[in-house]
Amino acid sequence: MVTTAAVIVAAGRGTRAGSHGTVPKQYLPLAGEPVLAHSLRVLTAHPQIDVALVVYNLEDADLYQAATARFSHRLLPPVEGGDTRQASVLAGLEALAARAPDRVLIHDAARPFLTAELVGDVVAALDMNAGAIAAEPVSDTLKQAAADGTIVRTIDRTGLWRAQTPQAFRYDVILDAHRRAATAGRFDFTDDAGLAEWAGLPVRLVASSGRNMKLTTAADMELAERLLAPAAAFLEPRNGTGFDVHRFAAGDHVWLCGVKIAHTHGLEGHSDADVGLHALTDALLGAIGDGDIGQHFPPSDPAWRGAPSRIFLADAAARVAKRGGRISNVDVTFLCEAPKIGPHRQAMREAIAEILGIGVERVGIKATTMEGLGYIGRREGIAAMASATVLLPNA
Repeated sequence: MVTTAAVIVAAGRGTRAGSHGTVPKQYLPLAGEPVLAHSLRVLTAHPQIDVALVVYNLEDADLYQAATARFSHRLLPPVEGGDTRQASVLAGLEALAARAPDRVLIHDAARPFLTAELVGDVVAALDMNAGAIAAEPVSDTLKQAAADGTIVRTIDRTGLWRAQTPQAFRYDVILDAHRRAATAGRFDFTDDAGLAEWAGLPVRLVASSGRNMKLTTAADMELAERLLAPAAAFLEPRNGTGFDVHRFAAGDHVWLCGVKIAHTHGLEGHSDADVGLHALTDALLGAIGDGDIGQHFPPSDPAWRGAPSRIFLADAAARVAKRGGRISNVDVTFLCEAPKIGPHRQAMREAIAEILGIGVERVGIKATTMEGLGYIGRREGIAAMASATVLLPNA
């Protein structure tokens, strides 16, 4: 099976894009989330990307953790970058050596307008080429200037393109090219296509657009905010609900909303029987009209025997992201006599927030008893109800 990895370059220290002190541009807020998160949302949810890692600067460790928390379960550990972009890319490629993917896609974190379609187009171009890059044909008239700022001549723009990212290559050939460049003392390449050209590799141009802009200055950030603002205005809320119940069985603990709780019994189920996460997974799937947990993870499939239910919830969140949606808030209510939920409420909220990549203030956890009535009141099991609100593009 052909595998594809993504390397997101985020080790730069450029701060010209805003007035946030020394915060690098890839971590500046854009439409309510860090610039880096916009690309990660697309890459970690893309069906053609199997693994992804970020190349970062150790000085930005806290910023990195905050920006990637919602994607952490779908990212490889970050890799420390080098003094130049070229060195950082090589560090990312070397970190993938043990996995030896067939293809690698390299993208600059400062380009937040990446689309799933562009990723697919660039990766598809590798079927017939050793490399392929997103690029935009030059439409402006080009002038060469003298040192004093006067025009020397007009340059023919025919056949000229503005290189962008993502840039994708067959993994073995681009890794070899990067290693050869380093050995030869060539550290001056500003993009991987230029290095590939030096190494004699043919690279295909894949048409992109000016919207796939790189953020460099404060004016770029302002333009990006304006471009994203209309999209937010056309998001409409969708609500979904979920319900699940599991009976008690022999055991000494239960899993509830991602938290292991000591108890006199366990819960019976094909996976870890986390009734809270099961109900919440169905609520998210219901909000986007995408079936239910049993459809995507059949209990008849041995692959899910004993599986942690966070896998199911993360998959539902990825499906929301693939639709261009955002999770606004979620709420879970437990129906049980025991164990007590209160002492574990905050841990549950934090676990759900981490899986979904949302703030903990957007997660509600409640519990009620059944006053001794019915199967819940007889302590035969635990039930959970959940609701989720998702913002989806109004197509």
